[in-house]
Amino acid sequence: MNAQRKAQQARDTAGDVQDKAEDAGQAIQDNPAYRWLVRLGLGAYGVVHLLVAWLALQLALGGGGSEEASNSGALRQLAEQPLGGVLLGAVALGLLTLTLWQVIEAAFGHLHRTGASRVRKRLSSLGRAVVYAVLGVSAVRVALGGGGGGESEETLTGRLLGHPAGFLLVLLVAAAVAAVGVSQAVKGVRRKFREDLSGSTGRAGELLGVVGHVAKGIAFVVVGSLFAAAALTHDAERAGGLDSALQAVRAQPFGVVLLTVMALGLAAYGLYCFVWARRPRHT
Repeated sequence: MNAQRKAQQARDTAGDVQDKAEDAGQAIQDNPAYRWLVRLGLGAYGVVHLLVAWLALQLALGGGGSEEASNSGALRQLAEQPLGGVLLGAVALGLLTLTLWQVIEAAFGHLHRTGASRVRKRLSSLGRAVVYAVLGVSAVRVALGGGGGGESEETLTGRLLGHPAGFLLVLLVAAAVAAVGVSQAVKGVRRKFREDLSGSTGRAGELLGVVGHVAKGIAFVVVGSLFAAAALTHDAERAGGLDSALQAVRAQPFGVVLLTVMALGLAAYGLYCFVWARRPRHT
């Protein structure tokens, strides 16, 4: 009986700790300043995508440019603008707030869901937190005068391929990136992005969400295919990020048209982020 009583007391204590943690997380999300920063972060995320879309359009129409069509390239272009340091600081603050938002969601959010559905949504929030954190740290580095991209995909892939199980590891990376792309495209086609919003977006906002998520999903699938090619050929130089993916699209027949369409799709995602910033759902 004593053992059972102690086990029950331990469960009760764990439950109390969980309840207090959830209450603390909810208190943070209810804070008006925090909510304002989340909106700032989503707006900043939209700005980054609009800049990437502009760089991709330059690549499509001119075959190149002074900046790579990637997130880090977009941040460096932003740094070159008047008051670029201030703008990058705002972007970094917003993106790091988004990281906190999604960490809270991953730990305590999605309470209206149960079982596997809640686990899936919390893992999705954790993945978003990683993306926002990487981009936010890149913004800080660029603002401080450092590089924004860290090690290149080729260098990281080369290190993985040097591992005894490198072939499988790179293939797993390729599969994971492609899976994210497919999930983004499906999210757009099935309009699942509406679950991230509190309220209706209207027809224009919904169209931006569909087009933007599909375009972003296609870009991720292309990036995944580059990693797969690197694994299959054991050539790290075949790997690449978003800029390499967009260059690969341009190299295809009718590549200029395809890349222009993708640039417009990425711009649609950037504009959708502004719609999202107006009514983000906190759970």
